Amino acid sequence: MTTAVDTGYDFTVPPELSARAPAEARGLGRDGVRLLVGRRQGTTASHHRFTDLPDLLNPGDLLVVNNSATLPAALNGTLRDGTSVVLHLSSAQPDPRGHHLVELRRPTEGATAPWAPGTSPAGPGLRIALPGGAIAELTEPFTPRLWHAELTLPGELTGYLARYGRAIRYSYVDRDWPIEAYQTVFAAVPGSSEMPSAARPFTTDTVARLVSRGILIAPITLHTGVASPEAHEAPYAERFSIPEATARLVEHVRSDGGRVIAVGTTAVRALESATGPDGRVRAADGWTDLVITPERGVRTVDGLLTGLHEPLASHLLMLEAVAGRPLLARCYAEALEHRYLWHEFGDVNLLLAR
Repeated sequence: MTTAVDTGYDFTVPPELSARAPAEARGLGRDGVRLLVGRRQGTTASHHRFTDLPDLLNPGDLLVVNNSATLPAALNGTLRDGTSVVLHLSSAQPDPRGHHLVELRRPTEGATAPWAPGTSPAGPGLRIALPGGAIAELTEPFTPRLWHAELTLPGELTGYLARYGRAIRYSYVDRDWPIEAYQTVFAAVPGSSEMPSAARPFTTDTVARLVSRGILIAPITLHTGVASPEAHEAPYAERFSIPEATARLVEHVRSDGGRVIAVGTTAVRALESATGPDGRVRAADGWTDLVITPERGVRTVDGLLTGLHEPLASHLLMLEAVAGRPLLARCYAEALEHRYLWHEFGDVNLLLAR
């Protein structure tokens, strides 16, 4: 069971600082978003464009990227009484019983919203008719907003979603965007309900410039669930994989004095889940329920490239574990003062512990 998290960070993000559309629709390239760089040594912050990234890293540094591709995981549904609902599929991988995690949401004008407490129709045995003759039946609650569900589909899940689903979006985004807007340049393994968005600004040109500078790039896979910006829950179990080649490269870079920089909180969670008591990263494949806090700390990651998070977001505790509270507070003060943009289509923050 997950509960709301008190991060201890007290700031307000004005609504106009929500990125309402992809960078491309705002007249920028993907790599044209702003990049706020925070360095733990000296607690300094500097302002850049993402195109500056290759010049801000050192030859021999390693970027660990999530190659999970985003699924069109939002489905329109109808209850027996004719009520329209929207189902967000939160786990593409079923549990051992064959159940999936889902979130039932209320359609609103142009988006969706959670039900007010006590008003949700969700309950054991609730059947939701989905497009193409599919059925979702809720079985038992996982959290107040997430339910285990049995899915009956006319075929395999990925193909079904490709035909009937759409990208999950929340009210701060101005309209539905095609699923391609939610894929990163590294997307290769379908499975995420929401985009691993820290890597969105990367382009093939950026990758080529990084490689030409001697900066290494290695993949992991972690399939994201449904975060829900209203709930601010601690993260729950997600499927991940660390290839043998990536584990070996991480160890090589660390032994050679280079930095391991995770691209996204998903990459941090995967890497730290594959780090043993001896501090070594090994190949791994399974589910992780690891929650990273400042008290737990990090053992593998020297830096993190991430989007900007809201004050109640549990990911802030992971960021603090990497960067320390003084640097994180400095970066968020700078981001607000200089009017950086939040959320998956917004600007990004590079936090360097060394």
